[in-house]
Amino acid sequence: MTGMTDKIGKTVVTTTGAPAPAHTFSQGVRKGGLLQVSGQGAMDPATNTYIGAGDVRAQTRRTLENVRAILEAGGASVEDVLMFRVYLTTRADFAAMNEVYGEFVAEHVPSGELPCRTTVFVELPHEVMLVEIDALAKV
Repeated sequence: MTGMTDKIGKTVVTTTGAPAPAHTFSQGVRKGGLLQVSGQGAMDPATNTYIGAGDVRAQTRRTLENVRAILEAGGASVEDVLMFRVYLTTRADFAAMNEVYGEFVAEHVPSGELPCRTTVFVELPHEVMLVEIDALAKV
C-alpha cells in the first residue's frame, strides 16, 4: 500500500496497476478497517487509453482488473469486498456485464461467499465508457 496517512487516520491508496485519477479524487482510501475504491472504467493503466470501444464484456473485465489492483494495493482482495456498485450506460448491456462479472467473482472469491452488488443505469463521464465499477472492502 502506498499513500499518506493524515491526522484522522485516513490513507490514500495508489498503484500503477490501475489508471491514475484524471480528476480530483483518489484511486482508493483506507480508514479503519474499510477500503473504498473509486469508480473505475476500462482504461488500460499501461497506455492510459480506454479499451473495448463498444464491447461491454472487454470493458467490464478491464474495469474489474483495475478495481482489483487498487484493492490489492490497499491490502485487500476481491474476497474482502462487501459491495460492488456497477454503473452501466444501457440496460441492454446488463446480461453481458453480468456474465463477465460472474466469471471474475468466481475466479477471485474462492469461498463462494459473494459480495453484495447494486447495478444502476446512468450516463458516464466519457463517451467511450459503457461501465464503471467501484468497491467497498473490509481490510
